[in-house]
Amino acid sequence: MGSLCRKARVIHAGGGPLIGAGKSVIVIVVNWNNAEDTIRCLESLSCVVCSGMRILVVDNGSTDRSVELIRQGFPGIEVLKMHSNRGYGGGCNAGFAHVFEERPDYVVFLNNDTLVNRDFLEPLIAPLASSGDVAVTVPRICYMAHPEMIWYAGGVVNLITGNVAHRGIRRKDSAMYATEHETDYATGCCMAMRAADFKQAEGFDPAFMMYGEDVDLSLRIRKSGKRILYVPQSRIWHKVSASEGGEMGARKLWRKNLSMLKLFMKHRAWFGMVSYLVLLPFRLVRGVIEVKSFRCIRSDTVHLN
Repeated sequence: MGSLCRKARVIHAGGGPLIGAGKSVIVIVVNWNNAEDTIRCLESLSCVVCSGMRILVVDNGSTDRSVELIRQGFPGIEVLKMHSNRGYGGGCNAGFAHVFEERPDYVVFLNNDTLVNRDFLEPLIAPLASSGDVAVTVPRICYMAHPEMIWYAGGVVNLITGNVAHRGIRRKDSAMYATEHETDYATGCCMAMRAADFKQAEGFDPAFMMYGEDVDLSLRIRKSGKRILYVPQSRIWHKVSASEGGEMGARKLWRKNLSMLKLFMKHRAWFGMVSYLVLLPFRLVRGVIEVKSFRCIRSDTVHLN
């Protein structure tokens, strides 16, 4: 299940030579009306001992007590309060713009409904520090409620067939998913980049609002000649669609499918768009069957010890 430490309210700012002397990394967590999950995420981040690490919470125009609760729980963490919901990509962009004047070396974008392994950061940063052609790194991600099951072990994108999918999703974690490899796209659930590369790529496209912004950024990164690396030595756990009613929630499916069509249009993947629409009913039926079968698995939710 990995290494999670006891709950803490102080984020360690030093003591771990994980990212090299004088180097800095900003972890950006976007919150929207979900202080409970964000606070749990910050509790897990509090166990990451890393010299030069700083955390920024971007509140995406929450209408509840999120900002108040997060500031009460973690007074040492800056909360950037937005006046409206800019979507995930827009929130990440706003957070990055806010910290870029500090000239951070690396940036990590992290969903608020995640828990991280205390050693998750170093394996993500190491390839970025050593290989100039690696622009993005992404960890192995398992379900929080089923920590032995894969949610993401790399991404597949085929603009001809219209297939955009996670490798290994809802499959039992095994040696098959333990090998570092280049992948088609990094999920925005957790991805690390050099700040300079994110700036050069002009960030996430806020037109996607939710879903698809990570695939779009990944395609643009790869078109620039750089690589995306799946790093299984880094591990986190994901609650999965906490703000959208679960994997097969109607709202999520509607937004996700609209975003996929927008993705194909932006990248002029006309055949992929047609293929996607033709195969959509079959994918939906298969997805419902897989999710129902998956929900029968005994829950063993990750807890902070």
